[in-house]
Amino acid sequence: MLGPTIRRKARQFGTLVRHSAMTPRTGVSRKPLLARRGELGVTFIGHSSFFLQLGGRNILVDPNFARWIFVLKRLRRPGLRLRDLPPIDAVLVSHAHFDHLHRPSLRAIAWLTRRKTGKRPAIIVPRQVRDLVSDLGYGRIIELDWWQSVHLGGVEITHTPSQHWGARVVRDVHRGYGGYVLRNGRHSIYHAGDTAYFNGFREIGERLAPELALLPIGAYHPDSFRRVHTSPEDAVQAFLDLGARWMVPMHYGTFRLSYEPVEEPIQRLKADARRRGIEKSVYVLEEGVTKFFE
Repeated sequence: MLGPTIRRKARQFGTLVRHSAMTPRTGVSRKPLLARRGELGVTFIGHSSFFLQLGGRNILVDPNFARWIFVLKRLRRPGLRLRDLPPIDAVLVSHAHFDHLHRPSLRAIAWLTRRKTGKRPAIIVPRQVRDLVSDLGYGRIIELDWWQSVHLGGVEITHTPSQHWGARVVRDVHRGYGGYVLRNGRHSIYHAGDTAYFNGFREIGERLAPELALLPIGAYHPDSFRRVHTSPEDAVQAFLDLGARWMVPMHYGTFRLSYEPVEEPIQRLKADARRRGIEKSVYVLEEGVTKFFE
């Protein structure tokens, strides 16, 4: 027999699912602008998915083009269409959760790049995640632990700590998780993956000095969710700890994973950035619009 706590949580989740299903899907897909002469190009696809152009390389992070994740509807269309992507050099996956490691999207990316170029892209994952991507068509599968690095042409990619967890299903808690810092001679960019606020942001800034930080701001309500996710105010503090030059928010508005109003994360982010005098450093990117950072 189910206890009152489990029944209450089941009712809350049922409400969340119904609200998602009834909400019209919004947003449009665009074609990405391509970088020239080593520009740093950033295109927000949605949720935690980005198309990055750095050091002449085309890189995707946590690509997810799903219309649904099980019973959760995608509320914002992907900013890019898979067919409009250029050939991809590498895909980075922050951890094995279904909203970050979406196998159909990963398989399609590998197939499209091979069809266009005859080559297979590389995929970089945390430790003990290889088995989830080994059959998806990638040429190199690289597993990294925290602070380990790999070079992709002139781009160095370092796996960084986070405060989260990496299980794909309930019991496979052996899987790794974290973020990535990508660096070349001109630019550096940090994708935090999923994380709560923790002291590691300061260490990442001291060791790797990213100039652009992609930081999550959603899935923080109820307050217990902040054990594994950052609130908008937590993300602002993380940005200050990192010592980065620019911040771009992510992990909001695409899938309803928690109980705060969908529009609230951006509102709170902008308010706290104004309060702390950093509003000119925060760029809220519209899905599919490519921004070049110089």
